[in-house]
Amino acid sequence: MSKDKADIAKATAANARISSRSEIDTFVATVKSLGPTVSAGGRGRLVFALDATMSRQPTWDSACQLQADMFVEAASTGGLDVQLVYYRGLSECRASAWVSDPKRLAALMERIDCRGGHTQIRKVLQHAVAEGTGKVQALVFVGDAMEEPIDDLCAAAGEMGLRSIPAFMFQEGDDAIAERAFREVARLSRGAYCRFSVGAAHQLRELLRAVAAYAAGGRKALELAARKNDSATLLLKQMS
Repeated sequence: MSKDKADIAKATAANARISSRSEIDTFVATVKSLGPTVSAGGRGRLVFALDATMSRQPTWDSACQLQADMFVEAASTGGLDVQLVYYRGLSECRASAWVSDPKRLAALMERIDCRGGHTQIRKVLQHAVAEGTGKVQALVFVGDAMEEPIDDLCAAAGEMGLRSIPAFMFQEGDDAIAERAFREVARLSRGAYCRFSVGAAHQLRELLRAVAAYAAGGRKALELAARKNDSATLLLKQMS
C-alpha cells in the first residue's frame, strides 16, 4: 500500500471512530437525562424483547450469552427482574414470567429457535404498555428489520411515552426502513436508539449493561456504571 493510500485509510478509520463515539455519547446522555426509575429499596423491571425470525439466527447464540451481563450491572444497584419477550413464525409472540436469575433467563432463551416470519414489533410495544405504568422501567428491543405499518408502531410507542416506559431500540445491521422506525419509536417513547454492527457482541453487551443500570437505579446508577465500564469508549465502537 502506498503512503498516500495508507494515510487515507488511517484518516477514514479515525473519522469513523469519532462518528461512533459521538453517537455513543449521545445515547449515554439521553439515558442519563431520563432520571430515577425505581423507588428506594425497589427492584427494576426490564422487558427484554428479541426478534427471533430467521434473519437473527446467526447472532442468536450471542444474544443468549450477553443477557447475563444485564444482571451483573444491575446487581450493585438494587437488582433487576427481566421478562423475555420474543416473536417468530407467522404469528407467535410470547412473554416469559419475570425472572431475577440470569441462569434461568439463559435457560429460557436456549430453548428458543429462530423461525421464518415477519416482524411483530407492535405486539411487543403493546405488551409493555399492558404490563402497567410503574411496573416496567424500560423496554429493550434488539432486531434487524421492520415489516409493519409504521403508524401502528408510532401509536404504541406514543402510549409508552405517556406511561413513562422508554423503549431502547437496538438495531443490528443497517436496514434503512428499520432505522427510521426504530428511531421514531425511541423518540415517541422517550427512549433512545443505537445501531450496532452485525455480530459485534461487545457492542450489544455494553448497551444492555447501560440500560440495566438505568432500569435498576436510574441516572446515578448509570453514571457509576459508565465509570466502571468506560461506556463512552466501549459502546458500539463500530457504529457508523
